[in-house]
Amino acid sequence: MTKLIFVNLPVADLARARAFYEAVGATNNPQFTDDTAACMVFSETIHAMLLTHAKFREFTSKPIADARASCQVLLCLSADSREEVDSIVTRAGAAGGAVDPGLKIDHGCMYGRSFEDPDGHIWEVMWMDMEAAKAAMAKG
Repeated sequence: MTKLIFVNLPVADLARARAFYEAVGATNNPQFTDDTAACMVFSETIHAMLLTHAKFREFTSKPIADARASCQVLLCLSADSREEVDSIVTRAGAAGGAVDPGLKIDHGCMYGRSFEDPDGHIWEVMWMDMEAAKAAMAKG
């Protein structure tokens, strides 16, 4: 069976968060969406579960971190091209996210940028030419 990943993110405003993730290219799975959660699908194996704070608290007794003030995790999505990296980050900015909160990466065979969603969660978007990367690593 293929392994799936469900990244659970606490969000202050579920409707705003859902609209943001739809703007950057995720689609909503209504089967796992209600007024407390929205399942946003990036691919067959990658899903972001947007949870209201009340719903998120059902899964942990720890305090919910303010992602604008601290960072617990950096999430990363792959892209098929440099242009797709730029397109996703541009759409995130247009939808109300912060563009490039982290450093831009351009190593020729690897290119990456990042965005921050309205709740402060940071997503990196990376493209890599695997063959060029393997060749560069083989050279040392």
